[in-house]
Amino acid sequence: MASIVWPEKEYELQDHHSDSTIWNEFQFRNDDVIISTYPKSGTTWMQQIVFQLLFNGKEDLQVHKMSLWLDFRLNASSSRYGSKEKLLQAIENQTQRRVLKTHLPLGALVFSPKAKYIFVGRDGRDAVWSLYNHHSNYTDEFYDRLNNSPGRVGPPLQRPQPTFVEYFHSWLEKDGAPFVPFFENIRSWWNVRHLPNVLLIHYSQLKRDLPRQIERIAQFLDIAVDRSSAEWNDILEHCSFDYMKINANKFIPDDTFIGGPSSFFRRGTNDSWKHILTKENCQRYEEKAQSELGAEAARWLAKGA
Repeated sequence: MASIVWPEKEYELQDHHSDSTIWNEFQFRNDDVIISTYPKSGTTWMQQIVFQLLFNGKEDLQVHKMSLWLDFRLNASSSRYGSKEKLLQAIENQTQRRVLKTHLPLGALVFSPKAKYIFVGRDGRDAVWSLYNHHSNYTDEFYDRLNNSPGRVGPPLQRPQPTFVEYFHSWLEKDGAPFVPFFENIRSWWNVRHLPNVLLIHYSQLKRDLPRQIERIAQFLDIAVDRSSAEWNDILEHCSFDYMKINANKFIPDDTFIGGPSSFFRRGTNDSWKHILTKENCQRYEEKAQSELGAEAARWLAKGA
């Protein structure tokens, strides 16, 4: 049997949001869970699913404090931590099974055979629609912290274009800008889907059959579940969109979005872009996806098949 060729880090990615260099110092454990997505593709949903499995449907879990976005550079410079070293030490001090999130393409990560990686994909048109609303709802205070705190690399983050169509065209032309690369992100994880410690989940699969996908995730993480138990019903309830929106303060810091944490969870639906993007807009996106990803990956990204 041929030995496994594990991915190696290829480059650093640093901008207004991200600082990939922190992964160079991170010490992995054998049971770490890394959740990776392009922004607005189901990251928080997957964090909740994993923690519900780990804690048997327990309520009142402060997910945004328990599962850190390691390469979000403001975490390291926040008043809570103050430096990369203190942030890394806080994660090292966790006694639970550690769950971290990232939005980085695989090439900007340190990949460890010890950890298990869950990548969540979503049709780019759904992701960018949600991202536009997310970006539009940042508070002035958050922009100030993001752009004026020490360590930012590259230009500051600006307010988005006034219309979604303008935003879409710029995002597509510049591969995900002003956030991390979109197609590079998808391609990098698709190319390692065969590895034994990588699981690809699609947002549409979660929408279509949440119980089945939770079972897949549990099996991947070696967590036993009993579908006849009260805990299983609790897990399903606590992973529903309505529950997460009502309890948004458990997932999102208070000062990031206009309207507070609940505005982070808008609808959780797909296909909202269909009423705005033209046939030509969609054809341009689909041709770009085919060119960047190949037919099989582009089909998976669109349908979750």
